[in-house]
Amino acid sequence: MTQKLNVPEIIRDYSGRLKGYIQLRVNSVEDSEDVLQEVFYQLALTDQLMKPIEEIAAWLFTVTRNRIVDFYRKKKTTSLPEEDLDFDDDIAVEELSSVLFDNGSTPETEYLRSLVWIELEKALSELPQNQREVFEMNELEGISFKEISEKTGEPVNTLISRKRYAVLYLRERLQDLHDELLIF
Repeated sequence: MTQKLNVPEIIRDYSGRLKGYIQLRVNSVEDSEDVLQEVFYQLALTDQLMKPIEEIAAWLFTVTRNRIVDFYRKKKTTSLPEEDLDFDDDIAVEELSSVLFDNGSTPETEYLRSLVWIELEKALSELPQNQREVFEMNELEGISFKEISEKTGEPVNTLISRKRYAVLYLRERLQDLHDELLIF
């Protein structure tokens, strides 16, 4: 018999990261919340149908990416920014995120997680302080750009720009680690 998912726990554990991921790709807060609700609706349907999900993080990010694409297909008047069409980079970030935040605990995943955290911390320490702080608050702590803006007094667009520079640097800096992990 297939075991049911703990949907409320999954929503609690992943909603912040998924919301941040969506907000980078969808212009309005309302639309990003709609996309997030669709993802969790899909999760609940999958749970009701008793379909097993082996890698919950990878599944959630794949469904999220698909919902974002669907959102832009429905909304033909707005085009997806060109920089967001680089799904290979997004997949690389998702794969590293799934290692960092996956709740599974085997000796191999613990070892991989420790390697990724060590390299991420080194890469973050190489960033300018303002980029590092925005990245950590938004991506690791799940704080919205609006909340960071209220806290720091910096405009939201400045914060988004700083995070974008941080992400570009981290992608390049962690590419070798990503490539090495794919071998396993």
